[in-house]
Amino acid sequence: METQRKLLQSYAESLRLTHLKKNVESTIHQAQIDKPTYTEYTLGLLGREVKHRRETDYQRRLKMAGLPTTHNLDYYDFNFSNGVSKPELKQLRELLWLEQNYNIVFMGPSGTGKTFMASGLIFEAVKQGYKSYFVTMEELINIIRLKEVTSSALGKYNRLLKSHLIAIDDIMMFPMKKHEAVAFFNLIDYLHEKSSVIITTNKSPKQWAEVLEDEVLSTALLDRILYRCEVIKLSGQSYRMENRKTIFKNNNNNKDGNKKK
Repeated sequence: METQRKLLQSYAESLRLTHLKKNVESTIHQAQIDKPTYTEYTLGLLGREVKHRRETDYQRRLKMAGLPTTHNLDYYDFNFSNGVSKPELKQLRELLWLEQNYNIVFMGPSGTGKTFMASGLIFEAVKQGYKSYFVTMEELINIIRLKEVTSSALGKYNRLLKSHLIAIDDIMMFPMKKHEAVAFFNLIDYLHEKSSVIITTNKSPKQWAEVLEDEVLSTALLDRILYRCEVIKLSGQSYRMENRKTIFKNNNNNKDGNKKK
């Protein structure tokens, strides 16, 4: 019996049946208790393996997505008005625009929820099985700069090329060197009508030319991003400033209450 179990583990490893390999004992024990038919046993065995693979694949894609800590749109605060309504958010989360290779641009001042919205949509895409990634503009430029030097940067760049959806946070926040701007354009040009891109920015398209210091390049870049695109302008006060944390406990004590008289 022990030899048969070891043989089962060996076969499971050869066939890459990870769940069965790790759970040979419990699988056999449960079958002895339930006494399923051959069909029921086979369906259960393969069903557990498929479920395990899907969960493993989901966790891998989630880890690779590079999401910030806060990214779940279930916790979107509708009491904070920034220009996105419940029906609009619901429609964005359905990702029909992703299936049509539409782009999304979140534009607005700091603290209005651009990063949260972008990362939340990446999270939704990951849950629905899409290869999706969240990167800041600074991280992306570093990847572009180092892809010819390090294998890790090249691997990240190649994943972006094969993605279904990329969110680029804080685009045009800082000036770029000419060769970096050209390389960034080449990436967007490659993804054009193959993948969807989410952009967050606090600058208007007219200001992009100033950052790039190249009107022709900025026009070509905008042409590809805005061709099939929904521009969502966010407004209002900074959510972070209105909900900032303090290290002090709230109390109603008078500041002078503990002073000696």
